[in-house]
Amino acid sequence: MHCPFCQHTDTRVIDSRVSDDGATIRRRRVCEACGERFSTLETIELKLPAIIKSDGRREPFDARKLRHGFDRALQKRPVSEEQIEAAVRAVVHQLRMTAERELASLRVGEFVMAELRKLDHVAYVRFASVYRAFEDVADFREELDRLESDSAGEGQLPLLDDAAPRTKGRRR
Repeated sequence: MHCPFCQHTDTRVIDSRVSDDGATIRRRRVCEACGERFSTLETIELKLPAIIKSDGRREPFDARKLRHGFDRALQKRPVSEEQIEAAVRAVVHQLRMTAERELASLRVGEFVMAELRKLDHVAYVRFASVYRAFEDVADFREELDRLESDSAGEGQLPLLDDAAPRTKGRRR
């Protein structure tokens, strides 16, 4: 590590501490030539795959876009920030575990849908409707039926109520 003050190449670590989140190490260093002290942060560098868009373009993975997709699907839904962050981390972890250098955006969408399905069925259907380009109500009905049959008794409220239609705002 070069000294930022005199550019000497020999510096010595005098203290190391792991950050609160465990993702970085803060090292206190001293320059052997000029005696100045400075701190460095050490983080893990993991390469995530490049994303191949549906039109063939390739772009680097962007965690902000991933988070934005979750936020849009979960807008006004009863899901905590911690749950959203955990879902984002789960998708990033799945991306790392593929060990691919490039990954189709469709696969990323499938990872997101799997996490949304666990979190909130309404958000899942919102995301799926855009992701799968639903064209009419029949597409929604088909997805809702599939979701209802696959997730009976998972602890979430039913998506469709087969009872008689309710009227809002009327008092008796």
